[in-house]
Amino acid sequence: MKSEDIAKLAGVSRSTVSRVINNYGNVPENTRKKVMKVIEQYNFHPNISARVLAGKKTDTIGLFIVSIAEKGNVNRIYRNNYFSPFIDAVIDNANANGIYVLVNSIYSENDYDKIIQAFIEKRIDGGIIVGTEKELGVIADVASMGYPFSIIDYCVEDILHKVKKGRISIINSTDSVGTRNMIDYLISLGHRDIGILAGRLNTYSGRIRYETYQNVLKEHGLNINENWNLKGEFIRKTAAQEVINMLQHDKLPTALFCCNDDMALSAMDVFEKEKIRVPHDISITGFDDILPGSFVKPALTTVRVPLYAMAQKAIEEVLKMIGDTSNNISSYDLKTELIVRESCMTTKT
Repeated sequence: MKSEDIAKLAGVSRSTVSRVINNYGNVPENTRKKVMKVIEQYNFHPNISARVLAGKKTDTIGLFIVSIAEKGNVNRIYRNNYFSPFIDAVIDNANANGIYVLVNSIYSENDYDKIIQAFIEKRIDGGIIVGTEKELGVIADVASMGYPFSIIDYCVEDILHKVKKGRISIINSTDSVGTRNMIDYLISLGHRDIGILAGRLNTYSGRIRYETYQNVLKEHGLNINENWNLKGEFIRKTAAQEVINMLQHDKLPTALFCCNDDMALSAMDVFEKEKIRVPHDISITGFDDILPGSFVKPALTTVRVPLYAMAQKAIEEVLKMIGDTSNNISSYDLKTELIVRESCMTTKT
């Protein structure tokens, strides 16, 4: 970390930082406190890497995986059917370009400091942030310092509102299209009672999938039954409890749209224990197309999210931005695909 990095974070000049560090008396107390807060927060110390001091690149990018929701699950990244394949894809693509990957986990709000710290200590040339929680303040700080990074699963409008300029690439999948195709497919099978097992609505993908589900039902003149409006939070255990609660009501939907495959698989486990047959008694669908979904019986109908292509694009954009110092915020939407398997059938009603 260098004094100019402290200056950027504190919003003061480099010479002011120098005066504070050297304990000069001609610094206003409020300014001194502001600089010292940054120094303490980021554990300022001279960077002793000869390669960095020489101004050379590290040939390393940081991959920051955000997983704050499942605080009690120590394996929430290692055994996560979404994160693990994405990490593998990033490493594969980075290595193919002669780039190393430094993987960091963000398990709490305080861990967001890892992102800025990795940049200002010059341990990485660029970064990728992927996860299901949002911290736009950190993204704005990194962007204001001019560091290049790609972000996955973020609302473009929110970023543009918060960040006026920066070297950022926003990469999403066409979740709205994927959701619409899935609900249209269920309706084509005759389903009119369609429930939802929703993810966290404070995430971009969770919100888009939920809102599109609602919009498509309304467009077809179909009612949204609150008893079938389940809040699974993208967590298997929570999803299972929501399905158990739904079973206490007299009438079940004929189809259940789950906003990720993990929740769909959890719901299928509950149905099996309760002797409710999929798809004969209830059709069920997922989202993401994780590998286990194709192995279960019946195999899960889902929406394929192009994880490998998203990782590839994230690497491509970061490497492009590392070599280009101009400020530019770009965005890309990669196509989803409806994958029809065995977990849905024509409704009897």
